[in-house]
Amino acid sequence: MLSKQEKAFSRVGIMPYFLNERGLKIRASTKVRKIFYKNLKKSALNRRSLIPTVKIFYEKQPHFLPLAVADKQNLLQGKWELKLENNVQTYTGKIKRNSINFPRELPLGYHDLYVTLGKKQFHSRIIVAPKKCYQPAELQQGKKLWGTFIQLYTLRSEHNWGIGDFSDLKEFLYLIKDYHADFVGLNPIHALFPANPECASPYSPSSRKWINIIYIDVEQIPEFQTSEVAQKWFYSSEVQQSLDNLRACEFVNYTKVIELKLKGLKLAFDFFQEKASNIRHKQFEKFIQENGESLQIQGTFDALHQYFSQESGNKFGWDYWQKEYQDYHSDAVQEFRKQHINDVLFYMWLQFCADQQLKECYNICLEQKMPIGLYRDLAVGVTNNGAETWFDKQLYCLNVSVGAPPDVLAPQGQNWGLSPINPHKLKQRAYQPFIELVRANMKHSGALRIDHIMSLLRLWWIPKNKTAKDGVYIRYPVDDLLAILALESHRHNSLIIGEDLGTVPKEIISKLKNAGILSYKIFYFEFDSQGNSRNLKDYPYQAMTTLSTHDLPTVNGYWRGYDFELGQRFGIYPNSQVLSKLKIDRIYAKSKILERLQENNINVESEINETLSSCVNKKFNHQLQHYVANVSSALFGLQPEDWLDMTEPVNIPGTSDEYANWRRKLTKTVAEIFSDTEIKLLLQGIRKKRHVD
Repeated sequence: MLSKQEKAFSRVGIMPYFLNERGLKIRASTKVRKIFYKNLKKSALNRRSLIPTVKIFYEKQPHFLPLAVADKQNLLQGKWELKLENNVQTYTGKIKRNSINFPRELPLGYHDLYVTLGKKQFHSRIIVAPKKCYQPAELQQGKKLWGTFIQLYTLRSEHNWGIGDFSDLKEFLYLIKDYHADFVGLNPIHALFPANPECASPYSPSSRKWINIIYIDVEQIPEFQTSEVAQKWFYSSEVQQSLDNLRACEFVNYTKVIELKLKGLKLAFDFFQEKASNIRHKQFEKFIQENGESLQIQGTFDALHQYFSQESGNKFGWDYWQKEYQDYHSDAVQEFRKQHINDVLFYMWLQFCADQQLKECYNICLEQKMPIGLYRDLAVGVTNNGAETWFDKQLYCLNVSVGAPPDVLAPQGQNWGLSPINPHKLKQRAYQPFIELVRANMKHSGALRIDHIMSLLRLWWIPKNKTAKDGVYIRYPVDDLLAILALESHRHNSLIIGEDLGTVPKEIISKLKNAGILSYKIFYFEFDSQGNSRNLKDYPYQAMTTLSTHDLPTVNGYWRGYDFELGQRFGIYPNSQVLSKLKIDRIYAKSKILERLQENNINVESEINETLSSCVNKKFNHQLQHYVANVSSALFGLQPEDWLDMTEPVNIPGTSDEYANWRRKLTKTVAEIFSDTEIKLLLQGIRKKRHVD
């Protein structure tokens, strides 16, 4: 029987334990749970109301809502009115037996319920959702699709400004057309910090609702093309030399790239204000109207951040600004908006340009009739000093960071430095922040990959100034969030892919499967109950399978244990015993993979073996990709890094400044990649294996 304290913890969503990598229950610290209880107690207060703030129903099922009454013997007399989302149709009725029976045929959507008892009126949001998320016809027919996923900033070309941009993405989409790829996935393209460009992690955004303006191709903006001033600046020897240097760099130089881009964009914006066509102005005005306050917030934040960066050299976020500017709603901020309206408009216009160029990329996918086209990636959260937290401090828990408990990949646990949403506040707002977030990230795409999708069920909270080991899991309203995800996925024709790596609770596995959400499988992590490399025929169909990801070593790096070398260099492992165990596991895994290749008559060169000193080359890398292309999963994804047999990872979890995370480029330009004979043969072979007539 639970103690009074344990019951109190449970009521606010604090979970008592977590499962480690061996499946053992590890009890969370009572001291830490008390800290979170104090934080959550007030927001979790169950203010008794006749009807809930929000209620989820599923389509084509009975819709029955009991009223919360203290005395069930006292039958209430009143009426109810349900205004549908379309603002056209309304259902009405009387309260019977202290409950409301809605018509079974309620349409999908967000509806408003009003209950009147005498002079009192109560309101609730009624959400009617499908049971399953959208899946394209090809998946419903059991077809096997394939594609690639890219870190956009890694793309090289002869025309970009030292970082991959939307025009590089266009070129990539045009060139992969010949191989009938079904999708191209993107790393998160969330808004970061233009005034602090070295904060480059796509998974630590300022806002998940807006786009990283560094991906704009400046040269493709009409006003940049027609401005004599901009063109003169662009073709100056100084600028051209700077661009040549930035393109030649092995790693992205974010500071110099954004400095050049903002100069060019400002020249284009000046021309836009003075001489742009009425059509362009009307398009921008429409964009402002459609995106409302959210766009105003982002534009204001970026303008203020730039202002403080120039004035004081302070590149940190809003928590380092003068106190009167630390809240969007303050008089000082509103006065800044008036005094610097042109700067605010500039950053809003940049979002307009980014949105247009992303839309052009997705239109290419539509023209090529790709079943999925672009898929976008939704990060777990936002930094505690960016635009989203600046605007809405009540929604986010700013004295908390999220991450993951200790496991095999991260023995010390992980602290991602992101602020979590308060689940109680989220529900009190009828999930509107989540709805807006999902909609923003389904825009101009055919699928959405949700990073760490277990966060819909529970999220590892870490008190400020504590280590990742000192965290606890906090529950989230998973069923409600999945229902909203399903509704929005149908409205946007968006397939949902859930990144479910690490320690995955059994509860979420069945929920994701029943909701039609694709699982995420990494080939070199998949083994059967006998310890053999999993037979490709045994992979679930409702999944996306790949050989590696941005958080893991490339195939080349995995095979020769380069990640262990880097981990030792940067102090990732708590002791030598952990490292030794990981190395033994790697050698065993490689031996089992080689056995599978041998079973499938794949002739691997004798120099390639299970040892960490093994040779590895492009031929073997491609052999492995050819082999895994036979996987029974609905989606098969590849990284250009593995086409190129690259070694250096793009990110090393657990490091910040020690390694140049999120900066390493590809070793060839987009054009060179698709001109490479070996890569062409690889892609042709994968196309044949995945598109079987």
